Amino acid sequence: MRRLIFGLCLLLAVSVRGAEIKIDFSGLAAGSTPTNFHAALAGVGQPGTWQIVMDEVPPLLAPLTDRAPIVTRRGVLAQTSQDTTDEHFPMLIFDGGEPFKEFKLTTRFKIIGGIAEQMAGVVFRYQNASNFYVVRASALGRNIRFYKMVDGIRTDPLGPQLAITTNDWHTLAVQCQGNQISIWLDDQPVMPPLQDNTFVSGKVGFWTKSDAVSYFCDPVIEYTPRVPAAQMLVRSIMEEQPRIVGLRIYALDGQGGTHVIASKEESEIGQPGTPPEKEAITDGKVFYGKENGEVTITLPFRDRNGDAMAAARIRLNSFFGETQQNALTRARMIVKKMQAQVTSSEDLLQ
Repeated sequence: MRRLIFGLCLLLAVSVRGAEIKIDFSGLAAGSTPTNFHAALAGVGQPGTWQIVMDEVPPLLAPLTDRAPIVTRRGVLAQTSQDTTDEHFPMLIFDGGEPFKEFKLTTRFKIIGGIAEQMAGVVFRYQNASNFYVVRASALGRNIRFYKMVDGIRTDPLGPQLAITTNDWHTLAVQCQGNQISIWLDDQPVMPPLQDNTFVSGKVGFWTKSDAVSYFCDPVIEYTPRVPAAQMLVRSIMEEQPRIVGLRIYALDGQGGTHVIASKEESEIGQPGTPPEKEAITDGKVFYGKENGEVTITLPFRDRNGDAMAAARIRLNSFFGETQQNALTRARMIVKKMQAQVTSSEDLLQ
């Protein structure tokens, strides 16, 4: 497993099974606005005010000794504007990572107050301010509800009546698996899984309504990373032919060069290409090299019309007496297999 730490005290952990993003607001200064987010507004009224405030937060896990502090005062995310306009939905959308498809989002929330509304929730599979799913808890309404916004039109909400206390930290979680949506409040499922096909993937974020003042902390996103089609293709070829020493697919980068979009060694993805890869795409040229008992062939990767849409660079162990033509035939057979599975640049690059 590898771990990366980057802006906004964000912890990203990746494994072969999935990935996890933990967002830590505690190290941010009071009054600051988190990076890697942007504010959005559905409905009408003024945009929300999202900032870090200091608050007392109990630990996620029970303390091991009675000497451990019961609460810690630290930074949390808050929506503090008090616009009483109805149909007014301030949101803060997370811009880190990729659009999430298969995932579970968990966060703690605290409803501080509000006259017109006392609500807190999360948006997910967010496309824009007019298209998203939302799950929200209401202290005044004593309920939890799911609904979707499609082209700015809000559907009828679904969900049970539940007591939601104010000035207490609660845990809200939502999980998407295909078209199935599951929801938990304080670690308990609140309704049977829902099914909806409107949005396949999208961003996640925080949600409030009207003049509700709400706090959020300790959000965690567990997700299945999206594997590009080109990388899936390389994986399938390597499963069939594990003796291939090296396999990369290159595409034009829009800046006059090429870059790796898929590779046997996934750490190579994004690396710049060399002139042979570009010439294989733009001019249909084939390149051959031999060194230390290995051959390297770079050749066009063609679409259904025979036009080069990418370049394949294949490294193979050479055998005694192998000619250049033998090596090219072996490489072309590998590329032919790949071309049969992906026949257009749109499919390859998705």
